[in-house]
Amino acid sequence: MKLRTKIHLYSTLLMLLVLSITNVGIYLIYSQNTYETELQQLTTESESLIHALSQMNESTNPATILRAYSPGNGGVRIVNTSGEIEVAVNTTDRINEVKVESVTKEKHEVNTINGSKMLTISIPFIDSTGSISQLQVIQVLTDVERNLSELKLILISITLVGAIPILISSMVLGRIVIQPIQHLIGAMKRIQNSGNYEQIKTTEHRKDELAQLEHTFNDTMTLLERNYKKQEQFVSDASHELKTPLTVIESYASLVNRRGISDPKIIHEATEAILQESVRMRDMIEQMLQLARYDEEMVFNREETDLVTVIEQTLRSMKQAYHREINLIIESTFETHIYNTDEKKLKQLLFILLDNARKYSEDEIDITITEAPSLIKISIIDRGIGIPSDSIPKVFDRFYRVDEARNRKTGGTGLGLSLAKEMAEGLGIKLDINSVLHVGTTITLELPKK
Repeated sequence: MKLRTKIHLYSTLLMLLVLSITNVGIYLIYSQNTYETELQQLTTESESLIHALSQMNESTNPATILRAYSPGNGGVRIVNTSGEIEVAVNTTDRINEVKVESVTKEKHEVNTINGSKMLTISIPFIDSTGSISQLQVIQVLTDVERNLSELKLILISITLVGAIPILISSMVLGRIVIQPIQHLIGAMKRIQNSGNYEQIKTTEHRKDELAQLEHTFNDTMTLLERNYKKQEQFVSDASHELKTPLTVIESYASLVNRRGISDPKIIHEATEAILQESVRMRDMIEQMLQLARYDEEMVFNREETDLVTVIEQTLRSMKQAYHREINLIIESTFETHIYNTDEKKLKQLLFILLDNARKYSEDEIDITITEAPSLIKISIIDRGIGIPSDSIPKVFDRFYRVDEARNRKTGGTGLGLSLAKEMAEGLGIKLDINSVLHVGTTITLELPKK
């Protein structure tokens, strides 16, 4: 069974059930109130009749009093303690079937006799002779039954007539609910068949859950398409980048195999080139794996960290590893030493940027720390070959190289700055690059205080 049919069926049954329960409730409440009204009215008349009977004398005919208080469609009886009818006044013969019984306290009941409902009230009283007798007042509920029958007919008619708009509304509701889902199914099938990421048309003014489903689907398609293109580009770039060192290694290995076994010069040149390309390929693979891990999930453990201590430790390691002069300059206005961040990833970010500055400059490298009302700025300044202005927007792209020759010379892979950008974004740090060709480059880390 299709979902639209199920929605149509279930909504129709639910609405009909609610309408039926409502009508049944109306009927039961009305019938209960009607019977109570008849009982209250008959009880009041019975009490008035008992009062009149208690005032009569021996010369008064009880039948005369009973006739004055007898219901229009029923009768009144006086029954002695032996259960015999002493006086009876009837306006209809149908009450003759009502049994006579002796009661010691007031009693009322509704019985169905020969297809007619009758309300009977039995009240014990003391007559003029001082004896205890029973007054039995009987009312045939013909008018009540007729009114209830008419009400039942009206409610049934309302249920049947109400089923028509219920059926129409359930069909419209099913169409409204199912149509966006059908669009989603159609789009998914087309995507499955064509392999292209497709979005569905959305209605801007709608704010309901179905509209949210459509927008979520479109956002998901956009994300999947972007990730697929990034993955495709990454695989393509990685294949291209790995092809070059493998080709170099293969060429030198072939050269040694052909001619270099007896030539120490060729062996030295080949092993040096193979070692250099192997190291570069290892570094590239490590960075690629690290980028892949960051793409999958980047977890940051933030804690209160002393920025100056972190930078000093990083500089100490860089100086020891590369024997380069790196100066730390802290402006006098800097006061916020403690900062909430991930110390390990901040160190790794600084290592990448300092290593980049080291590769493309021979002079001293400066690191300055300044403070603004809302920012802490850490600037890494080198006096190297610089970056052309048209290449600055691209330097954070994976595998992008400003100059292929100089990257081969320095062993760059084109992944360092891309990894640095990923880390900076995770830490909430903005990276800004200013560079002048043949003058130097300044990379500024802007750390928000909040």
